[in-house]
Amino acid sequence: MILDNIVAATKIRVEKDKERVSFEVMQKEALKLPVDTGFPFEAALRTEDITFICEVKKASPSKGVMAEDFPYADIAKEYEKAGAGCISVLTEPDFFLGSDNYLTEIRKVVSIPLLRKDFIVDAYQIYQAKTLGADAILLICAILSQKELEEYLNLSRELGLSALVEAHDEAEVFMAVKARAAIIGVNNRDLKTFEVDIRTSEKLRKLVPENILFVAESGIKTADDMKVLKEAGVNGVLIGETFMKSCDKKAALAELRGDI
Repeated sequence: MILDNIVAATKIRVEKDKERVSFEVMQKEALKLPVDTGFPFEAALRTEDITFICEVKKASPSKGVMAEDFPYADIAKEYEKAGAGCISVLTEPDFFLGSDNYLTEIRKVVSIPLLRKDFIVDAYQIYQAKTLGADAILLICAILSQKELEEYLNLSRELGLSALVEAHDEAEVFMAVKARAAIIGVNNRDLKTFEVDIRTSEKLRKLVPENILFVAESGIKTADDMKVLKEAGVNGVLIGETFMKSCDKKAALAELRGDI
């Protein structure tokens, strides 16, 4: 399964990162930074309208390279001008061709909240995300135990980082709720088959208490999709491929927003 391969590669990458910058040094650097952030990522999702989390992504295992020419900082600035509430930045290098540098450089040119989109399997990566300038991290239920999820959620809160906890089925939604996640994201892409069905978000939204923010991820392509999600009561949508393939990000976002 591709997810297992990504996790294996990530564990190797983290160990190499620790050889360059030790856990203790990374932790020390992260703790120098302000923790009273106000959690801007969460704040951006607490609006009356659905918040767009637009993704800066060069490639994916399912779609291959989406952007041979990849002016990531310019893309991020275009998202902000188009009205994005947040930006998701892929930093996973082996399967998504991401880079930590993308996040640090984008942080310099936009003011809206940034999500570090990676596969977190070690507390080191959470301290690392803080030093890179992230406002939020992704925690994926499918690759974490209940104990790890709870520990990583607590650590992120202590550092002033929001955590988008990603679930794919009922069991993972219950796992996220039990861990007291403030934001739950449902990936409409089945990580085993890579098939996409936005009704997954519609179905699982009913299992999430109203006080928990809810984000729909993957497969959102039309204004009709957005209407379905609005009726389901989602707070935000995370969209990558649709925007990355569009030459006019502002027009694409406006089209998706429609009259919702």
